[in-house]
Amino acid sequence: MSTLTLKDGTEIYYKDWGKGQPVFFHHGWPLSSDDWDAQMLFFLEKGYRVIAHDRRGHGRSEQTPEGHDMDTYASDVDEIVTALNLTDVIHVGHSTGGGEVIRYVAQHGKGRVAKAVLISAVTPIMVQNENNPNGVPISVFDDIRNNTANHRQQFYIDLTFPFYGYNREGAKISEGIQRNWWRQGMMGSIKAHYDCVKAFSETDFTQDLKSTEVPVLVLHGEDDQIVPFETTGKIAATLLKNGKLISYPGFPHGMPTTEAETINKDLLSFFQS
Repeated sequence: MSTLTLKDGTEIYYKDWGKGQPVFFHHGWPLSSDDWDAQMLFFLEKGYRVIAHDRRGHGRSEQTPEGHDMDTYASDVDEIVTALNLTDVIHVGHSTGGGEVIRYVAQHGKGRVAKAVLISAVTPIMVQNENNPNGVPISVFDDIRNNTANHRQQFYIDLTFPFYGYNREGAKISEGIQRNWWRQGMMGSIKAHYDCVKAFSETDFTQDLKSTEVPVLVLHGEDDQIVPFETTGKIAATLLKNGKLISYPGFPHGMPTTEAETINKDLLSFFQS
């Protein structure tokens, strides 16, 4: 099992497969690098070197009680990238991982990053406040915290329905996908998951987006019930200097899994452009 001990002593699990241009995948809350199975295999077979880590407190990484904020997440990524001596890297982030990507690129990535992709990402900011009046009310995130703290086992099953759009009429439900989401979530630390709610909902990535020079592809489902397209992906794309937006009518938040064929095709086209 590949692990890296960070400067603060935290042990991080990661996967590193293949040779070629590196593609570094960043997972969403409260999951793990396993959530990228459909992409890791696809791009490995296309000749890329594919890398993904379990964020601190998530998956197989150490369940440290500290450091569950975006600055620390980005710093952790920088340590992994430096330890593996990665250059010309394409960073791909889903949901919370999208925030991690843009914070890393803005604060640490100069000279190492080729391109970035934000999929169903929490950028520029999710929570409703005076500067973001159309954002998601803080009460929604308080409810996520409450359910994570007190009902995590059941909540993680229930959340798969809006996550994958399985609550929509005519949806083809995969119990295996639901169980795999639950499995990944329950591997992680309740403390890390609880704290990460604040990180993914209240962090403002506006300046990170504005300062990013490399090409960035923004992919977002228009029927995303977790991270609403109109207040995140649609706006994030306008803040980027070199951004491109592709939105998908009817696609859910978890579209890298449920719509992997489409997402992988669009990713490959961007990688090769």
